[in-house]
Amino acid sequence: MRRFFLICALLLGWATAWAAPDASVAGVKSANIFQIAPDADSDPQYKNQTNAERGKVQPGNNTPMWQQVGQGVTGYSSLPLSQAPEAGNLIQKFVQYPGSRLTNAGEAWRQVRNNYLIPYGGSLLLIVLGAIALFYWRKGTLELHGAETGRKIERFTPFERSAHWANAIAFTALAVSGIVMAFGKFFIQPVIGATLFGWLTYALKNVHNFAGPLFAVSLLIVIITFVRDNLPRAEDITWVLKGGGLLSGHEVPSHRFNAGEKLLFWGGVFFLGLIVVASGLVLDKLVPGLVYERATMQISHMIHAAATFLMMAMFMGHIYMGTIGMRGAYSAMRDGHVDETWAKEHHELWYKDIQAGKIPSQNSAPVAPVARPTTTA
Repeated sequence: MRRFFLICALLLGWATAWAAPDASVAGVKSANIFQIAPDADSDPQYKNQTNAERGKVQPGNNTPMWQQVGQGVTGYSSLPLSQAPEAGNLIQKFVQYPGSRLTNAGEAWRQVRNNYLIPYGGSLLLIVLGAIALFYWRKGTLELHGAETGRKIERFTPFERSAHWANAIAFTALAVSGIVMAFGKFFIQPVIGATLFGWLTYALKNVHNFAGPLFAVSLLIVIITFVRDNLPRAEDITWVLKGGGLLSGHEVPSHRFNAGEKLLFWGGVFFLGLIVVASGLVLDKLVPGLVYERATMQISHMIHAAATFLMMAMFMGHIYMGTIGMRGAYSAMRDGHVDETWAKEHHELWYKDIQAGKIPSQNSAPVAPVARPTTTA
């Protein structure tokens, strides 16, 4: 037993000598930076020291380096600037976006998105949806006051309908995928789980990216196609002052498009539509010659999201009036023709121009009926 304790004492002494060698023995030494030159901060140039200078008085203290990182100072990177212009910046500089605090740009963007765009954008869509439901509950579908005559007037040519439906389909794909990506974690992920939700958003993100260019091209075609009939006219002022006659039940006379449709065209299609397309092309990195830094993408995203929420709110009213809100509106865009009674009640001035011969009742060539084969007795 005495021999056993003697061996343990020798091993303990050997371990102590190995752990604390003298200064002449080379090796890695542990150090506490708070115990090495604790009064080094009394130097007037302490805050301005580089990482190398700080390492001399407080070895292991990398505060200057992380201060530079937090301030957005560009470090060294071997990646080419043309492909990665800010590869040396781990953290962006301090900025203050509208609605954010003064902080680094990444955090500022996150604050704008999470504190304003998502809650207020979602609230806007729910408010509009509720208003539409309330209006339908009180008014129902707007019916014709007179009987249909059976005589048809061409309201939209095949080209106009093709442009409209191409744009509408692209818009629907973008709206659905965008809503799921923005709000899906609140009402879809708890139901289907994180894994399946990840696959869903990944698929919808690709749908969003490919539907965007289709929406951009079809939007330009829609603008060029319908801009002439959406130019403001004196009669539009009367329509706006009387609210289109929706509350009184008697529509205000209008030309091919009333003032409400013109506001949708100029506000939703032209103004907001071009903003959404321009910012979306930046987010898709399809604008040649543009440097795609994080700040560029953050600003583009905030503009894109804000304009999209406003655009969707306006289009929700358009979709309602074009489907269940007004009898005959959907068939006009589906088949291209409306009854004379519909034209007279909803667009009286347009109908009168047709009756006077100023506008043809049929702009496109009528489709020839399919010939049926004859049979011989």
